[in-house]
Amino acid sequence: KTSWGIAERPLMAARLKRCVVRRRDGPEQHGVAASCLRELRDKACGVLAIDKASEPITLVLAEDGTIVDDEDYFLCLPSNTKFVALAKDEKWSGKSIDSGTPWLLESVDEVDSAADKWKQLARQLKDDLSNIILMSEEDLQVLIDVPRSDLAEELAQSETKIQVLQDTLQQVLDRREEERQSRQLLELYLEALKTEDSILSKAAEPEAKSRKEMDVVDTGTSSTDPSATTALSDHVLAALKGKPAPELCLDSQDLELVLKEDAAALASALGWDKQKAAALLEACDQELSKRLKQVQTLHSLRSTSKGKKTLPWGDWPSSKRKK
Repeated sequence: KTSWGIAERPLMAARLKRCVVRRRDGPEQHGVAASCLRELRDKACGVLAIDKASEPITLVLAEDGTIVDDEDYFLCLPSNTKFVALAKDEKWSGKSIDSGTPWLLESVDEVDSAADKWKQLARQLKDDLSNIILMSEEDLQVLIDVPRSDLAEELAQSETKIQVLQDTLQQVLDRREEERQSRQLLELYLEALKTEDSILSKAAEPEAKSRKEMDVVDTGTSSTDPSATTALSDHVLAALKGKPAPELCLDSQDLELVLKEDAAALASALGWDKQKAAALLEACDQELSKRLKQVQTLHSLRSTSKGKKTLPWGDWPSSKRKK
C-alpha cells in the first residue's frame, strides 16, 4: 500500500475522486471524495457510522457487487461511482432487496427514463389515491394518455376500474382548468373596476369644477327645454361626452341609468345629434349584456367548482376533453 508523505499531499488532493457510498441495508447515500481506496474506506466508516467492531469493511460496486480491493482498479473507476459498504460479516446479494442494488438501479432508471414515468406515477396512486391532488397537470395528463390495458396491468385492476380512474383524472384536470379561467376572469374584472374608478374620479373633478363656474357666471340662463332634461349625474355625462368608448368606463349601474334615457334627451344633454346618441345607447346595451353574461359565467363556474369538491369515484361522466 502506498504511504503518503507531506510532499505528496498536493498531488493527492489533485487526484481526489468523487464517490457515493451506502450501507447494504439502507437507501441513504453519502457523497465522499477520496484519493485512494484506504481513504475511501475510512471516510465510508465515518459517514455511515460503522463501528469498529464491524471493521474492516468491504467495498463493492453497487451495480453488480464487484469487490473493489485493488488500488489501480479504484483509480480507473469514473467519478460518482456508487459503492456499497459491507461490514465484516455482511455479504452482497443481487437477489436481495436488502443489498440495495436492484432497488437503487430501478429507482435511478425510472427517474432518468421518461418512458417509465407513468409507472412511477401509477405506483403513487397505488400507495395512496389521494396523491391525485398532489400531481401536476402534466402528470395527470401522462396517466390519462397511458393505454388502459397497460395501466390495468401495472395497478393489478380491471380495465373497467381503470376507465373510472382515468375519467376521474380527467375530471380533476378539467376542474383545474375551470378554476384557472374563473380566476383569470375575476382578475380582469377587478382590474377593470380599478381602472374605471380611476378614470371616473379624474373625469368628474374638472367637469364638476367647470359646471360650478358656469352656474356662478350664467345663473338663470340654463335651458328650459324639456327635451334636455336628464337624470344622469354630472360624472356620467362627463364620461359619455369626453371619453372614447365611454361604455367601457361606466359601471353596470350607470349603464342601466343611461339605457333608461331617451335618445333625444341624451342627444340634447350631450350636444350631439340623435343618431350619435342612439349609437351610444346601443353600445351601452351591448356592454351591459356582455357583463351580465360574464357574471353568469362566474356563478356557473363557482357552482360547478363547489359541486366537484367530493369525488364520487363510480359516477364520473366520460370526459369530452381532447387529448
